[in-house]
Amino acid sequence: MGKVAAKLKVMPQNPEIDLDELQDRLEGSLPEGAKINGFERDDVAFGLVALLPTVIVPDDAGGTEAVEERFSDVDGVESVEVENVGRI
Repeated sequence: MGKVAAKLKVMPQNPEIDLDELQDRLEGSLPEGAKINGFERDDVAFGLVALLPTVIVPDDAGGTEAVEERFSDVDGVESVEVENVGRI
């Protein structure tokens, strides 16, 4: 069984969201077996900054769907999309 690394783009609902707190909430929402291997930040526009977590999930876990669903349910998250995926 291998692992999959995926970089996700998490857009906050507004520029006033505390990104450090949002990162903590995202980490706390991970499904079992998944882990975050770091965060990057991307300036989008008008003060809005997207979080770019790299998530590691087991290959047999159905890809990143469970992580995307959990992240979408986190308070303060507007949208979640997969930037890229690869096996490790």
